[in-house]
Amino acid sequence: MKKHIPWGVAALAAGALVLSGCTPSAPEPTPTAEAMQEFTVNVAALPISETGALWAGIDAGIFADHGLTLNVIPAAGGAQAVPSLLSGDIDFAIGSPVSAIKASLAGEDVRIIGGYSEGNQVGTPDPNSVVAAAGSGITSWKDLEGKNVGTNSPGAHGNLAILEAVRLDGGDPSKVNFVIVQGGFPAMPALLESGELDAAWVPDPFRGIAVKAGGTDIGYPWQAGGLAGLAGLVDITVQKVIDEKPQMVKQWIAAMDDMTAYGIANPDKVNEAIAKNLDIPIAATAGITSATRASTVNRTRLEALIAAGIRYGSAPPFLFWDKSPDLDTLIVDVH
Repeated sequence: MKKHIPWGVAALAAGALVLSGCTPSAPEPTPTAEAMQEFTVNVAALPISETGALWAGIDAGIFADHGLTLNVIPAAGGAQAVPSLLSGDIDFAIGSPVSAIKASLAGEDVRIIGGYSEGNQVGTPDPNSVVAAAGSGITSWKDLEGKNVGTNSPGAHGNLAILEAVRLDGGDPSKVNFVIVQGGFPAMPALLESGELDAAWVPDPFRGIAVKAGGTDIGYPWQAGGLAGLAGLVDITVQKVIDEKPQMVKQWIAAMDDMTAYGIANPDKVNEAIAKNLDIPIAATAGITSATRASTVNRTRLEALIAAGIRYGSAPPFLFWDKSPDLDTLIVDVH
């Protein structure tokens, strides 16, 4: 197997040669084959285009180079993955920070150990949006009042952003009716086309499918809700894994860092992985909007998300939270 050279190591070595002229300093030693261990890692991830970098990293042998054999387990959302983390069925979850926030507030030892992807800034496309069904009459955020809006999970960060977008557009967020869709995002285009949903929060590639079938893309909820650049997906585990499998966690983090760099440098390989794993034509990936790749968590943006959740509280129908978690405990740097 062709070995993948960690991006960070290659850049560091090149920089050392430039700075020191003819007498380069000795590079920091890399882990030896003897120090590296072999692990089988179970990780939950959503079947959406944002997972493309993970799939591409596997195909490129990045995780194998770090001694890891991955079992990627599809999950409808982070809320569904967290119970599997707590039971020990999986080691990591690539999911919404909302699921980690809620679990932490419930007293669970979940930890965010890294970033994965972020939304893009205002004025540039985001990797997800709200699509209204043809004939629904929905053309603005305020129009979502009294409508059935499909979502993948109760109290998801997409839901929260939609509520904020409706409020900022002069509407009443309490009148939005969220519908948890069995089957998650892949099922939403058909439900929009049949009229069972008035609108839905959908990421690529399912957004493109829904629009092609006649739906109307009304906009990006993270941006319209004042949460531009939000951490869409983060790397989640539990303290028990950190304590009991520190070498596995170390190798996992190194692999994820390399995966992030590889995804940025090879968008064509990411698209190929998306097409293969979502069983769609490669041509369908041309219209996909990529999220910003991020190996770390932007704490300021996470605090903005928490503040928005507190606005609506933990009571039905919103199911967010009424206080902030201890972020110094929730976010752990395991590099």
